[in-house]
Amino acid sequence: MIETVATTAYDDQKPGTSGLRKKVPVFRQPNYVENFIQSIFDTIGDCAGKTLVIGGDGRYYNREVVDIAIRMAVAAGFGRLIVGAGGILSTPAASNIIRRHGAIGGIVLSASHNPGGPTEDFGIKFNTANGGPAPEKVTEAIFARTQTIERYMISRQAGVDVDQIGSTRLDQTQVEIIDPVADYAALMETLFDFGRIAELFGSGFRMAFDAMHAVTGPYAKEILEKRLGAPAGTVRNFKPLPDFGGHHPDPNLVHARALYEEMMGEGAPDFGAASDGDGDRNLIIGRGIFVTPSDSLAVLAANAHLAPGYSGGLKGIARSMPTSAAADRVADKLGIGIYETPTGWKFFGNLLDAGMATICGEESAGTGSDHVREKDGLWAVLLWLNILAARGQSAREIVEAHWREYGRNYYSRHDYEGLDAEAANGLMEALRAELGSLPGRAIAGLEVAAADDFAYHDPVDGSVARNQGIRILFEGGSRIVLRLSGTGTSGATLRVYLERYEAAPDRLALDTQAALADLIAAAEAVAGIRARTGRDAPTVIT
Repeated sequence: MIETVATTAYDDQKPGTSGLRKKVPVFRQPNYVENFIQSIFDTIGDCAGKTLVIGGDGRYYNREVVDIAIRMAVAAGFGRLIVGAGGILSTPAASNIIRRHGAIGGIVLSASHNPGGPTEDFGIKFNTANGGPAPEKVTEAIFARTQTIERYMISRQAGVDVDQIGSTRLDQTQVEIIDPVADYAALMETLFDFGRIAELFGSGFRMAFDAMHAVTGPYAKEILEKRLGAPAGTVRNFKPLPDFGGHHPDPNLVHARALYEEMMGEGAPDFGAASDGDGDRNLIIGRGIFVTPSDSLAVLAANAHLAPGYSGGLKGIARSMPTSAAADRVADKLGIGIYETPTGWKFFGNLLDAGMATICGEESAGTGSDHVREKDGLWAVLLWLNILAARGQSAREIVEAHWREYGRNYYSRHDYEGLDAEAANGLMEALRAELGSLPGRAIAGLEVAAADDFAYHDPVDGSVARNQGIRILFEGGSRIVLRLSGTGTSGATLRVYLERYEAAPDRLALDTQAALADLIAAAEAVAGIRARTGRDAPTVIT
């Protein structure tokens, strides 16, 4: 039975960088979830007979929304629903299933690296038929629909048991509950030399993978331990929990501190890695060395040909604007294109679809390739393992050799989290007003060469995205970037990115924060962070 339910619009359902993210109590308001999902379906248009993928990262409220999404998709007339067992699908796995099964798109339930729990974060986003996050023109249309919505439709027929793999029928819709790992693991086997990686583990190579009680646990357990033969216990915290075990599932040096300290200590494993809440981010730590996401992107691009799926070379490399220029030097040597986009994986989609880029990355620990249309944490780990196996060197040796060949981009991100939104916006507006007067000025001993508010002109469809982050470029190539994050659910997060290039062989092993000291001082001098936010130091430094 299909029921049409009258509803009232909410005025706060504008998707951010990665869909609609709010606290769980917000989503639990009457019809809040239903309004947003109906707005997605209304924006898609004719759903009759089409295929839709549904799944999420298993965080608190995931199961309830999976049930709502299934019954609303039945009411919308979809012919086939593909749902991850237990309501689970990592974000890259969802992208793969959309592409493999020719779906019109997918409802992906996640707040990525944000905390989970009854009062924590939840999220809903729509991925389109290419498997990638909906582009801005689609999310804008969805938001516009949320502002005028007056009704939603839902099946009142009893839902399906999402824990039972198999197929069932609700009204005219076939609902398939699938193993969430199988298709993804099969895809990884086509990209990487599993035999060679298995030999690496067989040689006594030791690895520590922290799944952070998040969605990647079952994927890593299946691939690393069962298919590649890593010893039992290699994958830690592998059971997805609704509150991520009370931890923050962000694979950085703050929230994965225990792994970092282990990798820096006596008797450390050979290789350490972690992934986040929905499986799209990664952390790479070799014995005695943290590999920054920017350096990881560059190293992966320079060595991707060692993996079977990339043996033919790369078509191009794309990176988000705040990501360091380390990958640019690799692209230059390979003679391929390099593309600088705004933050947000959706901006890579056109480049990947057009065959202009093969590997993409963001400084926020997101790396991926054209195998799906999302960043992919476990993919990055597997490519690292393939490279380690093929080169027969440690992660540290590989990174240091890369610096000797290409130079080193000293790089760090300083996050000021939970700021008063008015104060954070005031800081950015004041800085924008100064941009025209900055070139030629000396700030903390550094001369400004140029300053702008980054605008991206998409080379595929000609669209323009403005106000994507303030860039202050100094003589000699150093730079500061400031932008407000679009992934949080409360307050504002100011991100300050600092970068200096160094080619001198005797200056490739400096402490990162010491190497960036003058840029840190310049950022404070030009933006007045302390005075405007009341913060004496960043919340997180990565």
